[in-house]
Amino acid sequence: MSLYRQLLERGERDDPIRIGMIGAGKFGTMFLAQALRLPGIHLIGVVDLVPDNALSNMELVGWSAEQVCQSSLAEAARTGRTYIGDDWEALVACPQIDIVIECTGNPVAAVRHCLRAFEEGKDVINVTVEADAFCGVGLSRRAASSGVKYSMAYGDQPALACELVDWARTCGFKVVAAGRGHKWLPHYRQSTPDTVWDHWGLTREQAERGRLNPKMFNAFLDGSKPAIESAAIANAAGLDAPENGLLFPPGGIDDIPNLMRPKSEGGVLERKGMVEVASCLTRDGSQIPHDIRKGVWVCFEGDTEYLRNCFEEYKVVTDESGRYMCNYKRWHLIGLELAYSVASLALRDEATGVPAEFRADVAAIAKRDLAPGELLDGEGGFTVSGGLVPAARSLKQGLLPLGLAHGIRLVRAVKAGSPVRWEDVDPAIDNEAFRLRKEIEGLHLSDGNEEVR
Repeated sequence: MSLYRQLLERGERDDPIRIGMIGAGKFGTMFLAQALRLPGIHLIGVVDLVPDNALSNMELVGWSAEQVCQSSLAEAARTGRTYIGDDWEALVACPQIDIVIECTGNPVAAVRHCLRAFEEGKDVINVTVEADAFCGVGLSRRAASSGVKYSMAYGDQPALACELVDWARTCGFKVVAAGRGHKWLPHYRQSTPDTVWDHWGLTREQAERGRLNPKMFNAFLDGSKPAIESAAIANAAGLDAPENGLLFPPGGIDDIPNLMRPKSEGGVLERKGMVEVASCLTRDGSQIPHDIRKGVWVCFEGDTEYLRNCFEEYKVVTDESGRYMCNYKRWHLIGLELAYSVASLALRDEATGVPAEFRADVAAIAKRDLAPGELLDGEGGFTVSGGLVPAARSLKQGLLPLGLAHGIRLVRAVKAGSPVRWEDVDPAIDNEAFRLRKEIEGLHLSDGNEEVR
């Protein structure tokens, strides 16, 4: 309960937490808006493929010309200003920087950035959860072997859900399920960047005003992002993925205890210990009151008569049997909350979520019939969406992870609704993300276990 006080003390000592950020899109810009307001933090550098875009976004959220340095990282570190550039390798090598925030949203690039930062002795907060979903356990292992820390990003739903799971277990409760909310109807699976705003609830003018990326937001709508974030939750919190994918049962916050319990007791779960996503829409498209669309939840169990009596005495909302209860955070504020990860990592030496196992994976699923020669365009695009699967099944069936399904050419036809397999794509892939993924797969297959631990 002392992070802010410790930040104040760092500021008073003129010993700020020194950070650098790669990528200045929507998430990064939200953090930039808050970084101006925080004591004890010095953002030494921001790098982006288009530095002018980063500078424009900084101006949008209140940065002045006097706060920006365009000469060098070293000069920014010396003067307390923030350097803007395009050289990410220089940023991760900067000796004054302690923590690197990976904020590009590009999973292949994110893996490369994280690995290099580890080599340079930097802690990493990885906002690009797409990378975490298909090789997070490999990233956390590489960080540990380099003597640094790897952290999920607070403000994004996976870290917030993991916090709720940790709260429940620390209090002595058995966790039955955890996850996030979402706006979901089955036909959203075929949504593309051309149709996203029609379903999302924003006009094109509102989207343009917010500088919102239609491909990125479509990744939420078409089910890719819920699958990605559910995989991240599963792998960090030690929970399992449903065998046949996310069900997106419709329900509000007070419905969660009834929904997120085993089928044998009237819920939707295959068994206890799962991830799932609650939809804020009924199947006919009606809005459900008091929804959890923008938040996270954990469902836990009162497995003794005494606990169930306590639930009743304190008038908490449970399932109809009185056995299951949920706690939740109804809203997540994305990059506006990212500083909590920075403070936790630097001041408590504690990550806000770390993938420890490989329990869940996200496979690339064809949105339509795909022909040989077509180029896959990754999450939120026109060709594939992401489907959550148990990691063991994904590896056994040779499924192509969504995080690597960008810029790869098909060599075989894939029917709409079918997963894309490694054998369906051009095998000429060679990058850090691919090699790290294959390293994880090799460990899994050699162990012969259900999870990579």
